[in-house]
Amino acid sequence: MVPAIAASLAYGQSATPVPAQSQPLGNPSTAPGPQTPALTSPATQPAIPQAPAAPGTEPQPPDSTGLPAQDQATQTIKVQANEVDLVFTVTDKKGHFITGLNQSSFGLLDDGRPPEAVLHFYQQTNLPLRVGIMLDTSSSIRQRFKFEQESAIAFLLQVLHRNDRAFVEGFDVETDVAQGFTNNVDLLNQGISKLRPGGGTALYDALYSTCKDQMLTLREKEGPVRKAVILVSDGDDNYSHALESDAIKECQRAETIVYAISTDVSPSKTKGDDVLREIAEATGGQAFYPTRIEDVAMGFISIEEELRSQYLLEYRPADFKQDGAFRTIYLQAHDPRYHVRTHKGYFAPKAAD
Repeated sequence: MVPAIAASLAYGQSATPVPAQSQPLGNPSTAPGPQTPALTSPATQPAIPQAPAAPGTEPQPPDSTGLPAQDQATQTIKVQANEVDLVFTVTDKKGHFITGLNQSSFGLLDDGRPPEAVLHFYQQTNLPLRVGIMLDTSSSIRQRFKFEQESAIAFLLQVLHRNDRAFVEGFDVETDVAQGFTNNVDLLNQGISKLRPGGGTALYDALYSTCKDQMLTLREKEGPVRKAVILVSDGDDNYSHALESDAIKECQRAETIVYAISTDVSPSKTKGDDVLREIAEATGGQAFYPTRIEDVAMGFISIEEELRSQYLLEYRPADFKQDGAFRTIYLQAHDPRYHVRTHKGYFAPKAAD
């Protein structure tokens, strides 16, 4: 028997907490795949201290984003290098999002071992969002580009809340960051509107550089945040130096979920469709395939719903080494009716980093 795992909730955070002593849902042995221990808390394990905001704190002056510094910090949790923030989604067999589950509803293996300790568990996490909109501006999507732009703008209007940030970029043979990270939707709108299609496609290069330059260092600068890229493309690539596997690994290093929306509405399945699916699945995201270009907006709406339905599990891995190695993640729901979607693993930091 694997001993139960310690867990405690920070009730001072702006998310829906779950009581640590809740009982497992169903029998773990009935779930498919490797058996994993329930994420429960023994009474002998000391609780993790709560982290409420300090009372009487004076407001801080706004930074360049226009928001007070205090507002940017209220929903983040400072963690050490050997602690993992695992964002995941639960669906039923019909793809409907399942919310309201307890931490004991899940079992977790990190690199084949139960975690040393579960630190926090949140339902419908409000952890700040850092999202990038990557629009394919190559000549292959020229006739569809207007719908991409309009759908992206509508998505940002709906999804960005007070502590969230987004950036916008277009890519063909080069990457054009039209607007860097900001909470100002008007600036993001202007950035999207000034993008123009034309040229070849270097999708893998663009995704690699985006995760490396925009996402990889966010945790060091801001503490834990949810990181996601919305990739709107037909999946074709005819110009990259990087391989698809290189782009996926860099997304995993940056702990960034990729959601892909195909702009190819042809009835036959293409290689580009497979590329988008492989990238999304490897990073814990999902690919969407509209049947009409006008339905690209439905892909954005589905992503918005998912971002509102995510769970967050913070834990300390067992036998953790800062060696730069890839560590696999296996997370399952004990109830076989539910499917858990998260990224397949992450790269441990190197000791010299």
